[in-house]
Amino acid sequence: MFENQLHSETSHRLWQALEAHYQRLKSTPISQLFSANPGRAEQHSLEIAGLFLDYSKQSFDESAFKSLLELAQASGLAHRRDAMFHGKPINSTEQRTVLHTALRSPDGPECIVDGVNVRALVKNELERIKVFANGVRHGTIKANDGGTFTDIINIGIGGSELGPKMAIEALGPYVQHDLHFHFLSNPDSQALNGVLSQIDPERTLVLVSSKTFTTQDTLANYLIVRQHLAEHLGGVEAAMRHCVALTAAPQTAIQQGFAPECVFEFWDWVGGRYSMWSAIGLPILIAIGSKHFDDFLAGAREMDNHFLTAPFKDNMPVLLALTGIWNHSIAGDRSVMLAAYDSRLHSFMPYVQQLDMESNGKQVDQSGAPLTRPSGPIVWGGLGINGQHAYFQLVHQGTQRVPVEFIGVLHAPDQNLEHQRIVFSNMLAQAEALMVGRSAAQIKTLMLANGFSEERAEALANHRSFAGNIPSLTLLVDELTPFKLGALAALYEHKVFVQGVIWGVNSFDQWGVELGKTLGRTIYDELRSEPHQKGHDPSTQALIARVFNALR
Repeated sequence: MFENQLHSETSHRLWQALEAHYQRLKSTPISQLFSANPGRAEQHSLEIAGLFLDYSKQSFDESAFKSLLELAQASGLAHRRDAMFHGKPINSTEQRTVLHTALRSPDGPECIVDGVNVRALVKNELERIKVFANGVRHGTIKANDGGTFTDIINIGIGGSELGPKMAIEALGPYVQHDLHFHFLSNPDSQALNGVLSQIDPERTLVLVSSKTFTTQDTLANYLIVRQHLAEHLGGVEAAMRHCVALTAAPQTAIQQGFAPECVFEFWDWVGGRYSMWSAIGLPILIAIGSKHFDDFLAGAREMDNHFLTAPFKDNMPVLLALTGIWNHSIAGDRSVMLAAYDSRLHSFMPYVQQLDMESNGKQVDQSGAPLTRPSGPIVWGGLGINGQHAYFQLVHQGTQRVPVEFIGVLHAPDQNLEHQRIVFSNMLAQAEALMVGRSAAQIKTLMLANGFSEERAEALANHRSFAGNIPSLTLLVDELTPFKLGALAALYEHKVFVQGVIWGVNSFDQWGVELGKTLGRTIYDELRSEPHQKGHDPSTQALIARVFNALR
């Protein structure tokens, strides 16, 4: 039903046209594009839902941009977008619908999947988690001894951790002050013991987040945490009254001892990396409360509506995606850096990293044929000012070009205006410096003007020069409210979707994680008994033996 349209004659012609545009433009400085078009900054910027995007510092001109828009049209993007929102099974390898967007519009029109209105399911479960969250926040849902909960441990990995952790950190000013959140994803003993050392077992609520409720890392951590609680609360039965399951397999959780009223459900049409809008978002709801969580959903919903209705030339997710298509598929850049200039967005990069790389890190198209162009880029980065004293060196003067996405927040609670000026002077200067660079001749002139000798200026000019012409975009968030964070997260979700459609891949499966899990289970069994002498390559076999002997 959704055959790959990228092999069509039109799409093939557009890819060729874009490659010709790149050859024509690759020696043209980005700064020269502004000289040729004085209105470029205004033409290549837009604002929606409190987010302002400036993508004018890209290396395409108006003619190339027109071809990018035509490519988006020819890819069948509008058709696939509408199919996703209407619950069609666009996840073709798993024959699943993709309906995370329905999670933020429970009062929307009916959406029938397998004879069931998913809006009703969503609304019912949203009300259940709201009641539970409000009970925890207000102390009506009590700990085993009748006291209130103050520590919340979220046990989960991948999307079960990255989304909730990102949102709670980003929305710190909205978090109820007497609640403390801990995230446990890694079964590493140091991580586990670090969390257990910070909590009061009598005041600790444990949220176990797993889609299948069979995830080895998550269940291993859960059993240790449960035992820790049991030792302080008087047994496993008492400990279980402090435990909640968030899963798409509720019966499995109930079979493992969770009370039905403490099991909250989402569905197999919710991908893990798209799940924080569902019951997986319970820690967010406990942290910020129902009203702010509704605002969080509303911000995402506004971005959804914009994505559905805006023409591609004015559609923020499409435009964000097309800059990446140009840089990655046409210009050959293999990575993209996210640089956030607000410490509350410390976890936004790893959240986007999973969203993007797990979705579009694919080697075949929808039909199973090998891709002829690279799919998703490597996504990396972090807090921008920290990066300026670390990896920005490579971005400015290294041998590989790295496009950058700058994210800044204009207003913050109790902000120090002078500090904000310092932050934004750094962010805006980095974007400008990446674009304009500074030639060896300019460096030499500056050094001579500052009293350096001709010989010294000549010797250092090449070391201190910057080629520039590195593309970037700047995304300004008016204020980091729940509404605007919801819009920001949905923006990146849809950007990834658009790029997946244009590349012709299935952005909603993740078979690449399966082989490591399968082999991991085999090796785990061997590390518990005598290692086998066959079935592994010599290096792995020797390493298994060494670890086995160390852990005996």
